[in-house]
Amino acid sequence: MYQSLMPYHGNRALLGALCLLLGALLVGCGQETGSRETAAGGSGQDANRPSKPATGDAQPQTSPTAGPAETVSTEKKVELGSCDGENTVTVAEDLTGQPLAHALMDQWKRDHPDRDWVAEEKQAHAFNPPADNSDLLQGDQGKGHAYGNYTERDILTWTREAEKFVAEGSRIFHSADELGSTAGVSCDMCHPHAANTHPETYPKFQTQLGRVVLLRDMIDWCVENPVRGAHMDPDGPKMRALEAYIMAQRKGVEMDYGKH
Repeated sequence: MYQSLMPYHGNRALLGALCLLLGALLVGCGQETGSRETAAGGSGQDANRPSKPATGDAQPQTSPTAGPAETVSTEKKVELGSCDGENTVTVAEDLTGQPLAHALMDQWKRDHPDRDWVAEEKQAHAFNPPADNSDLLQGDQGKGHAYGNYTERDILTWTREAEKFVAEGSRIFHSADELGSTAGVSCDMCHPHAANTHPETYPKFQTQLGRVVLLRDMIDWCVENPVRGAHMDPDGPKMRALEAYIMAQRKGVEMDYGKH
């Protein structure tokens, strides 16, 4: 009985050993494949490979890649000069019309975060507006001579540029740093809103300087003495802006040079 069962049991043992060996080979292959996928895609399953449908026919699989697929843009770009003449703007080559204008303006705004400084200065330190020249566009006034062909754009340019010049003077007038003060003193501490500066009375004899001076001479004396700043170039941009602001604040006052 024992001997008759030996071949049977021996065959089963042999069959079992073969199954174990085949299973080990299959497991080994599965582990190798999994490790390769992990190294390629960061996990046991390739993130770029579509998953197999739960039912139905098997779908063809794509080759594994090294990472997420990247979309390559074929849109052609062109570099344009910005309106400020200093920067450039990169836009799509086929961008035209209003979309192109918007793209240029958006870039200009990013390049000039301080673009609203005039309005901010006016809000912080009110100053008088420039004269209204819109009457030059009415009727036949100003027509027939070299300076008669004014446009609405001309009037707007005059207003904006004059206001910007005065705004710059206001900014300097109220800033000890801009005046170069070593004592932290700005002009408005003695002359709020440019009060008691009397630009309409210059030229006149000024006691502090011992001679007849212009408004800018007196401004420079104040900067060097009470403000404790450095001498200002009489024709420099800061002096010109300060003079413009002080004169703008006396708008409407009659000129009366030499008056004390």
